[in-house]
Amino acid sequence: MVNRSSNASARSGGCQCGNTRYRIDVALGDASICHCRMCQKAFGNVGAPLVRVDYKGFSWTRGKPNEFRSSAIVARGYCGNCGTPLYLREDGDANIEIAICTLDDPASVEVTHQSGVESRLPWFNSLHQLPEQATTDYRTPEDMLKLKSLQHPDHDKPRQP
Repeated sequence: MVNRSSNASARSGGCQCGNTRYRIDVALGDASICHCRMCQKAFGNVGAPLVRVDYKGFSWTRGKPNEFRSSAIVARGYCGNCGTPLYLREDGDANIEIAICTLDDPASVEVTHQSGVESRLPWFNSLHQLPEQATTDYRTPEDMLKLKSLQHPDHDKPRQP
């Protein structure tokens, strides 16, 4: 199964602070949300949205991630500076699974399935029914100025001297 929104045009992404950046020069593969307990812990979230990428078309363009072995056969990469989870890679797999939201354009990826559903949190399927509000609904304009993001922008930029 191939992600229908994929194409072979170059994509980039990276961590929150910008110390670790990557480039993808191949079409994206399957995109899924993994609900297994290891992915929940690794992402500190309800699961891990991941997209499969052929490692031959993947390169680190800035910095190198740290790794943690979450099992005997899986390494998980993260930025050693800001802690952003970046990928998981199973030993011997020709692919790397990139954290979708680390892409500069995560909305361009369509998630096609879920895995590890035996660990899915019981309230996950009803999230869309919860009341919603935008940040500006509960923050003043002054607060919004203080909340200006300090994270790296969603594109490559030159390092500061």
